[in-house]
Amino acid sequence: MNMPKSRDIQAKMPSPKVILNAFWLVTVKVLNSYMKMRKREGYRMDKLLYGVAYYDEYMPCDRLEKDVEMMKAAGINLVRIAESTWSTCEPQEGVFDFSHVTRVLDAMEGAGISVIIGTPTYAIPTWMVKSHPDVLATTKKGPGIYGARQIMDITHPVYRYYGERVIRKLMEVSAHRKCVIGFQLDNETKYYDTAGKNVQEQFVKYLRTKFNDDLDAMNQAFGLDYWSNRINAWEDFPDVRGTINGSLGAEFQKFQRTLVDDYLQWQADIVKEYAREDQFITHNFDFDWRGYSYGVQPMVDHKHAARALTVAGVDIYHPTQDELTGAEISYGGDSTRSLKEDNYFVLETEAQGFPGWVPYDGQLRLQAFSHLASGANMVEYWHWHSIHNSFETYWKGLLSHDFKENDTYRSAKVIGKEFAELGSHLVNLKKHNKVGFLVSNEAQTALDWFPIDGTAGGGGACKYNDVVRYVYDQLYKLNVECDFLWPETESFDQYDLLVVPALYAAPESLLQKINDYVAAGGHLFTTFKTGFTDENLKVFHDSQPHILDRCLGISYSHFTFPKQVKLSGETYHCEDNELKNFMELVNPEGAQVLASYDHYNWKRYAAVTRNVYGKGTATYLGCWTSDAMLREILADVLKDAGLWGSEQEVEFPVIIKKGTNDLGKEVVYYLNYSPEVQNVIYHGTDGEELFGKAAVTDGQVLEIGGWDLKIVER
Repeated sequence: MNMPKSRDIQAKMPSPKVILNAFWLVTVKVLNSYMKMRKREGYRMDKLLYGVAYYDEYMPCDRLEKDVEMMKAAGINLVRIAESTWSTCEPQEGVFDFSHVTRVLDAMEGAGISVIIGTPTYAIPTWMVKSHPDVLATTKKGPGIYGARQIMDITHPVYRYYGERVIRKLMEVSAHRKCVIGFQLDNETKYYDTAGKNVQEQFVKYLRTKFNDDLDAMNQAFGLDYWSNRINAWEDFPDVRGTINGSLGAEFQKFQRTLVDDYLQWQADIVKEYAREDQFITHNFDFDWRGYSYGVQPMVDHKHAARALTVAGVDIYHPTQDELTGAEISYGGDSTRSLKEDNYFVLETEAQGFPGWVPYDGQLRLQAFSHLASGANMVEYWHWHSIHNSFETYWKGLLSHDFKENDTYRSAKVIGKEFAELGSHLVNLKKHNKVGFLVSNEAQTALDWFPIDGTAGGGGACKYNDVVRYVYDQLYKLNVECDFLWPETESFDQYDLLVVPALYAAPESLLQKINDYVAAGGHLFTTFKTGFTDENLKVFHDSQPHILDRCLGISYSHFTFPKQVKLSGETYHCEDNELKNFMELVNPEGAQVLASYDHYNWKRYAAVTRNVYGKGTATYLGCWTSDAMLREILADVLKDAGLWGSEQEVEFPVIIKKGTNDLGKEVVYYLNYSPEVQNVIYHGTDGEELFGKAAVTDGQVLEIGGWDLKIVER
């Protein structure tokens, strides 16, 4: 064997510079990998937070000591304070009094209860409006009138000046306190329809940037030649509040949503100057309101606005009693968890709430654990005590107006004890979902301008969120957990099934991304009113749905409202078969027809189709079916995508949710949203039921009491 000479070895060895460069390259890669891992981990908690909003300022008498005592007895380990009382903290311009804040901080610190400080900027004091009435938002209704909360122009420099000053003063007295674990920016922030002169001037600047100062391009994109709406000089730009052009109007609303992004970032930047590394920054996003939390918030792009936060937070209110289904809890949780792809905080939810929300026995506990099952690390009630006067007198808290123990409080004591005992098994629950659910603020705004059931008589009642919840709720009842996605989501490839309800307005790039997802092996389910216009609400001038006709294998040019129309075909067997609201007359162009219309005039058209495209499949729903029929259609889609398992065999009112805990074990929640006992066959590896500490084996029947739950760790 010929051994190489030493000089040959030396000649082949890399130089010290090369070695050093290689070392640094490896180091950088390791650091990048670590940082990505830390980013995925997000803000980790060492325990569950169980809390209330607390307003010492509203109390009719001094009972702080007693309240702390009752909180401790209930296992309350967190309060949120200060976000609602600017006029108390600053009774006159430049005169500050934080005695209520510091006295609560002293009490909570002594009791070992953590505190979230809310910036008090969402409700402005009278002295500001007296001196500067133009801080009130000018809307379509005209100049604002003082009285309610959330009535200011969040861009106004005077409001920003006073807002920054009060935030800094509050931070100076609170941020350093040991008990303060984080900060909530403002409260349920939206753009409040602000459309005054300064906002419209900013909008024109925004458009000039968007269209590179090219008026012709803007006029073309928005179709402003219609009804002589063409703008031929930037100086001639009209008051947008009067526009009848949906493209221009929707673009203005999109711009208004960016004001919220900027506003929350502005507050976050101030708070960061005072916050410790161990303190988080959050915000309580809310949803479209239908008397309770319902769907995508039209005035905020949650995904964009969440960039300012350490931890995403949310307010979730929902029906109770016989109407408690858990769907709103699940929807709000999935949406909020997806914002930062991490655990989230429920910063407000109801204890008693309005009279129709007073929970049945067991429901408060079921609701609390339902939040955890979706990945929440905090459950916080609005609020501790019921208020004795003003607008929300009958939006009751954990305690009633008499401050005495009641059934709701006694339920809270049970929850607090169980949170403390089981917290290490339930905190930081991580999801591994295979279904992505795409939502779009732009599609929502577009369908507000062009309602699904609009007629010559005017706008209709069917909104974007109706379609979103129509689809989401049936997936929920099939025990399918989802991650929410947005148009800017980089890739859909990690999901086996992509669900796209009513994506009416979308850029071609997004439609192509969906098309490519299917071609690469993904499974798509999408509905009527998808792929109809571009991002400027201009209808594509080829067959509908634009671009997606390739993966769907269909086209259509007619649509109408069903009158005594049912579905026909051999695929589905649901008896509740009557269509409502809207239908498209779909022509298959390679797609398999799963259902047609049972109607003498429409029977030649397809209603539900499936198409093989590349390595994947795409299912299209061209009509608005009953909930029961949609559930059957979705079941078929899940089976086609290979996502049908034992959980899907379990029917609502039992809901199953799962994830991985900090101990590396899978946690499975079985939630019974009914007053009747439900029996469920357990499938999976042997585990332990956490409440009873009883062993659970594969094939065992789990008996779940009415409005109750079981949690299995395996």
